[in-house]
Amino acid sequence: MSKHTYQTGLIGNCAFLAHVHKNTDISWLCWPRFDSTFVFGSLLDDKKGGEFTIRPEEEFTSTQHYLENTNVLVTEVTCESGIYRITDFAPRFNQYDRYFKPLMLIRKIEPVTGTPRIKVKCEPVAEYGKLKLEAQRGSNHIEYVGADSDMRLTTDIPITYIFDDSYFVLNEVKYLVLTYGAPLEAPLVSTSETFLRETVNYWRMWIKYSSIAGFFQQYVIRSALVLKIHQYEDTGAIIAASTTSLPEFDGSGRNWDYRYCWLRDTFYVISSLNHIGHFQEMERYFNYVADISVSEKSRYQPLYRIDGNKKLDESILDYLDGYKGNKPVRIGNQANEHIQNDIYGQVMISIMPLYTDHRFIFRERKDSRMWISSILDKIERTIDEKDAGIWEFRNFANVHCYSNLFQWAGCSAAAKTAVTIGDKELEEKALMLKAKAAAHIESCYDPVRKVYTNAAGSSHLDASTLQLIMMNYLDPASDRAKDHLKALEAELKTEKGLIYRYVHEDDFGKPKTTFLICAFWYVEALACVGRIEEAVTEFEKLMEYANHLMLFSEDVDEATGSQWGNFPQAYSHVGLMNAAYRISMKLDKPIFL
Repeated sequence: MSKHTYQTGLIGNCAFLAHVHKNTDISWLCWPRFDSTFVFGSLLDDKKGGEFTIRPEEEFTSTQHYLENTNVLVTEVTCESGIYRITDFAPRFNQYDRYFKPLMLIRKIEPVTGTPRIKVKCEPVAEYGKLKLEAQRGSNHIEYVGADSDMRLTTDIPITYIFDDSYFVLNEVKYLVLTYGAPLEAPLVSTSETFLRETVNYWRMWIKYSSIAGFFQQYVIRSALVLKIHQYEDTGAIIAASTTSLPEFDGSGRNWDYRYCWLRDTFYVISSLNHIGHFQEMERYFNYVADISVSEKSRYQPLYRIDGNKKLDESILDYLDGYKGNKPVRIGNQANEHIQNDIYGQVMISIMPLYTDHRFIFRERKDSRMWISSILDKIERTIDEKDAGIWEFRNFANVHCYSNLFQWAGCSAAAKTAVTIGDKELEEKALMLKAKAAAHIESCYDPVRKVYTNAAGSSHLDASTLQLIMMNYLDPASDRAKDHLKALEAELKTEKGLIYRYVHEDDFGKPKTTFLICAFWYVEALACVGRIEEAVTEFEKLMEYANHLMLFSEDVDEATGSQWGNFPQAYSHVGLMNAAYRISMKLDKPIFL
């Protein structure tokens, strides 16, 4: 079997995300929001997904690279008659004391050598491919009508060539600007060049002001850039991935919509942003979580829409072929109905910096007691309850070790915050619940195998329990932590350093691919227990599973090293960032000099 990798790069501006395939197609773009219908979706259906390509007359090869330290992507196409370059980007920069981030995709096409003949095809769709938009010809633009808002392609390429689907010789730089809603009314060439220059400057400055360690720094920089554009800036939400229904492995049926914000991953995301010193993004995300927390009187859902909406009804689009024929294509996510009780602890430890980190002015926060009390109440109500666990089992519930670990950690954070604000009653309640959570965790311990199982009364092992070491529930220097890690290695680790979430059967049978973030957790755990050289070696191995642009997927096939799952996966990149930071701190090289 050959190795399968995703042949796309990602561009975005914190208002939208787009995938640019090596074949020049915009193979995925949802407008006007991350979770809206795709307007280009050939990633899931070649025929119904629309098309936006810039291809030569002859056979061609192509390469892709990002302009250094940016989210600006360059695709270079080589054919018999010459070479040309496409620069794709989503404008983003400071303007009038705020960020300019329009629903605008700019494609700059420039000849490099020879006289290639190219054809531009732009055919957006709506309603997830059910509706092909009508193209209406203007003097220097094409209007696409039929969706909720019109789209406009403004260009200095003769409109006739695009309308007639004909080739033309590329002998000078040309521009294509596709907009949603508000059209481009400014001069095309100078505006495109200004937007490109300002966008490049913005991204390079953003990286310059990041605290990024020297260990595998290029990969961490790319991961930071990926994570940044997964934040929907309008609300602060950070989504798991820009795509839906890319299967966990070929023919698996495990095809999920990941264009939402999982509260249960809040701690990992906040940690990664904290490590690189980006407080603005942290604060936006805090505010998003805070808005949800205030509005939710009883339970938190595991995930929410980017506007905080709870409604994520799952449906199947059976008319779409699916990625490489993998059906079903799903929109929405039934996991919003699941009970996952780690969430309350996740939220508590994520919000703690607002009250304990002196870089945030916590004395201005009058609602501290209400906050902590409401989350502790939620922990108290759910601490003895069975749940679906971190992996969202659809048909069975347990007292999961991981869920109680985060309740334990949340109570620890609440106690610490209560001390900061001088509330003894709250501190005592937090410590009482912390002890209760610890008792549940200990009920998962197998003294014969010297390992914590995934749930009370279960013999199954689970990579999520690596967090017992990273969260300092187990002293990393203790024999218990080292024995636990060895037992997990023996059962879940592959020869190539990849880690299965678990190897027992779930609702869909046995998993056939490894979960990439678990491998990064393993690296962190190795560093925690002092096995630093092994941590570095295992981290290096994982870098082989990136695509040609240092982008990582959700899942990796152990046998072939193939990428599967939604892509790029923000949480895989978060895992990389946190593992690199952990190793850098252990190597005593936290800042690159």
